[in-house]
Amino acid sequence: MPAGRPRSFCREEALDRALELFWRNGYEGTSLAELTKAMGIAPPSLYAAFGDKQSLFRAVLRRYAEGPGSFVARALEAPTARAAVERLLLAAADELTMPGRPPGCLAIHGALACSDDGAAVRADLAAQRQASEAAIRERLARAKAEGDLGSDADPAALASYVATLFQGMAVQAAGGASREVLRSVAETALAMLRLG
Repeated sequence: MPAGRPRSFCREEALDRALELFWRNGYEGTSLAELTKAMGIAPPSLYAAFGDKQSLFRAVLRRYAEGPGSFVARALEAPTARAAVERLLLAAADELTMPGRPPGCLAIHGALACSDDGAAVRADLAAQRQASEAAIRERLARAKAEGDLGSDADPAALASYVATLFQGMAVQAAGGASREVLRSVAETALAMLRLG
C-alpha cells in the first residue's frame, strides 16, 4: 500500500497559530476559515492532521497547558505554601499580561459562554480549571501535613480562594488590566492570607 502524502507544514507551528487565535477570539469566535488561513493549511489538511475543530481545540489546550499555562505547576514546586501561592499569583500577573500574547488565560475565557455546540469544549475548560484548583489543594494539603500550615487551615477552602483569585485576575487581564494592577491585587491577597 503506498504511503500517504507527507505533511507540508510544521504541526507545532500550526498549533501555535491556532492557539493564538483561540486564545484571542475564544472557541466559537474562531472560524475554520480563520484557522486554516492562520495555520497556512487547507481544510482537508486540518482535518487529516487534527480532526474536527473540537479536536484541534483540545490539542491546542494541551499545548497551552505545556507552554504558557505551565507556570502554575512550576509555582507549586516552591518549598513552602506561602512561597507557592506567592509565586503563583505574581507569575499570573506577569503571564496574563505578557507582551506579544493575547491577554488573560485561554483556559479561563476560551469558552465561558458558548452555544450547545461548544458544550464539550466548555466542559474541557472547566475540567482544566478544576485540575488546577486540585493541584493547589494538594500542595496546600501537603503543606498542612508537613506543619507548614496551621492545623486549623482548610486546604480546600484556601485552594478555592486562590483559584478564584487567579481566575479573576485572568478576567481582569482580558479586560485590559495592567501587570502593575494585577501585581497589586496579588500582593494585597498575599498580605491577607494566613499562609505562614
